[in-house]
Amino acid sequence: MMQAVYLHKPAILCALGNSTDEVACALFAGEPRPLTRTDQYTPGRVLPLGAVPADLTAFAIADVRENSRNNRLLLAALPQIRAQVEQALDRHPAHRIGIVLGTSTSGIGDAEQAFVERQGDGPLPPWYHYQQQEMGGPARFLARYLRTSGPAITLSTACSSGAKALASARRLIVTGICDVVICGGVDTLCRLTVNGFSALDSVSESTCNPFSRNRNGINIGEAACLFLMSRDSSPVVLAGAGETSDAHHISAPHPEGRGARGAMTSALEDAGLAPGDIGYLNLHGTATPQNDRMESLAVTSIFGDRLPCSSTKPLTGHTLGAAGALEAAFCWLSLTGSGQLPPHWWDGEADPDMPALKLVSPGEDERGTVPRHVLSNSFAFGGNNIALVLSATGEERR
Repeated sequence: MMQAVYLHKPAILCALGNSTDEVACALFAGEPRPLTRTDQYTPGRVLPLGAVPADLTAFAIADVRENSRNNRLLLAALPQIRAQVEQALDRHPAHRIGIVLGTSTSGIGDAEQAFVERQGDGPLPPWYHYQQQEMGGPARFLARYLRTSGPAITLSTACSSGAKALASARRLIVTGICDVVICGGVDTLCRLTVNGFSALDSVSESTCNPFSRNRNGINIGEAACLFLMSRDSSPVVLAGAGETSDAHHISAPHPEGRGARGAMTSALEDAGLAPGDIGYLNLHGTATPQNDRMESLAVTSIFGDRLPCSSTKPLTGHTLGAAGALEAAFCWLSLTGSGQLPPHWWDGEADPDMPALKLVSPGEDERGTVPRHVLSNSFAFGGNNIALVLSATGEERR
């Protein structure tokens, strides 16, 4: 049997708050926290966006090559797990500590602003350097900041990046390459993503409405989420991961959810669990017509219509490269809490053309008990799919 690999208490910064405890309170609250309505990234068109409330100006980075908003968001999240990290640095050689992060934007937003400020064909502003936008930047920056010398990997597979970072970190530990891995995802709002999804007619001008007959697109968000992963016991183990690729279409998922179904099935097999063992499923749930339809088909083909499910994207926006890690963190909070499950906020109007799911109502828990095993889905462009199984270990809860 594969040696257990544990996820310790995460660091979270997202639209729900500036710390994991603040996020937990907002996540399980009786009323949803509204997203930020702004035309900052779409002048003249106001959209709801999952903007982080944190002031990042205090986290300026001295090296201009690394001083992107994306890295500052990452740095703002780090203090929440700094004690865990320092203990790891004390116990393990620097080359045995890895960093694996997911992102889809890196510092692209800074490049956008630099070209806005540029005068004609003149030089770019002195605060900008092209390395700010390199996709490998987040992990490379964090490794230099923490003075680790193990693998430093940034994954960019669109909306599956954050979850794939956790799966990759687990492999580094299981194969003996690392003793500890700092893993997760970070993505920041920028014009490229907001306008890019708008060009696909995938952005909603109201709060997204997953699995409703009235759903009409996503809200873009931003977040940073970090876990310390190790063999040291903690309340949650990353029990399984399943990854597939549809190769069906550059942006649309397979209409029957074949890749999504394969990812969930593989994750269950990896964890040694049956469908009936899962107590909650965090849906990818983007509120786009095709994604929700195929996910409902895939989920019901494995679990039927009795598994409590929810999409948390109406609360955070779709945080793209950070989403998989962020939603795994929400699962971590459910496993270590009092039995509350992340609620599904929508208009309650089911789509008759899709199989019905058991969507979690606000305040609902898993039959009054904490679920033992939960699953989290992340699906991306190109049919890049991943499902993660997180399991409670019975250790002391948060």
